Amino acid sequence: MKKITLPLTDEVIRELHAGESVLITGSVITGRDAAHKRLYELIEQGRELPVKLDGEVIYYVGPAPAKPGHAVGPAGPTSSYRMDKYTPALLDRGLKGMIGKGARSQEVIDSMVKNGVVYFAAIGGAAALISRSIKSAEILAYEDLGTEAIYRFEVEDFPAIVVIDSYGESVLVK
Repeated sequence: MKKITLPLTDEVIRELHAGESVLITGSVITGRDAAHKRLYELIEQGRELPVKLDGEVIYYVGPAPAKPGHAVGPAGPTSSYRMDKYTPALLDRGLKGMIGKGARSQEVIDSMVKNGVVYFAAIGGAAALISRSIKSAEILAYEDLGTEAIYRFEVEDFPAIVVIDSYGESVLVK
């Protein structure tokens, strides 16, 4: 198990290979379909984004409400393919990593290779376990989206697997 600390550097990204298990510590942002659509529309309009993407890792999650004493409730990954339409534009803006579950389109994989980006999978069905690694949560943008707002999570030893590395190698069946 490889331990990595965010933010990701290009050197660390190049050292990550498909199939490796990792524990991630540091700061990630979150976003799902609705937030991605809004970010994409701002990019298309040439407008400023409400969050800086350069060097960030985004977790595709809509956490359940937190119970007292916890940063978030269960926080399992959502299917990444739903963000594929918007992903290349975000990668071109400096996003360096993604955490979700499931396959990605060839367009996303090509953009990952072009931009030096890594895609991690969090374990589906382990939402309660994953939430234990989330130490704090702060809303950054789109509060009106509720659990699908863009948050900043501080994570410690967040378990994930490198599914697609920056070379385009994948553990997924094509």
